[in-house]
Amino acid sequence: MDKKTTDIVAYITIFGWLVAFVAGEREDSKFHLNQALVVNLTFLILAVLAWVPVVRLVVGLVQIVVFVFWVMGIVYAVREQENEVPLLGCVKLLK
Repeated sequence: MDKKTTDIVAYITIFGWLVAFVAGEREDSKFHLNQALVVNLTFLILAVLAWVPVVRLVVGLVQIVVFVFWVMGIVYAVREQENEVPLLGCVKLLK
């Protein structure tokens, strides 16, 4: 996959991230691979927390915010821009 395709596929669930990481252009797409991993892991953590009845409403609202960040990441990938998503973009999981 070329860089742009790798960047976009990385945002499409954690399985898309795995495909992009394994089959994609890793060195050129490192920025978006990291951003997508952080957003996808945040979605997974929030999905687990949503099982707790006391925090379900708050988690639902946070999931909407993270969804907006996810859309922003995809838009940045399509435009080939390396802008960090708000709040989550400063987290670096990949070196």
